[in-house]
Amino acid sequence: MEEQKKITKKYSNDDITVIWQPHICIHSAICFKGLAGVFDPRRKPWIVLENGDSEQIMQQIDKCPSGALSYVKKEEEAQEVDIETIIEPLQNGPLLVYGNISIKDAEGNMTQKYKTTALCRCGASKNKPYCDGSHVKVGFVG
Repeated sequence: MEEQKKITKKYSNDDITVIWQPHICIHSAICFKGLAGVFDPRRKPWIVLENGDSEQIMQQIDKCPSGALSYVKKEEEAQEVDIETIIEPLQNGPLLVYGNISIKDAEGNMTQKYKTTALCRCGASKNKPYCDGSHVKVGFVG
């Protein structure tokens, strides 16, 4: 299977810019189930910010377990969140890291992550160290 390209798409309204990184997405469908008018994978484009208010959209994005969806408020620069770092293993799924972290990949590239990051626990991800949802396909139990 070919590794998914690292694409970043941005969707903006007057208040926020929503950032989507499909290569990080674990397809939990939390976005779609919680705010289907804004997030609908059957539609192109699949994110329509005009179908919700910015506060609702930000609250829904904050629930994204992988961090594939994020946002930046227009009046603020992207900045670190001021929270304690917490690590939570999801049953039969990824390791969720909440807070500010730095990740070094196999090539030595450093990436700063804020909010929630899903890390692979099953070993099957094609996007290590990040979870890509492969735990479902391989029947990971843990």
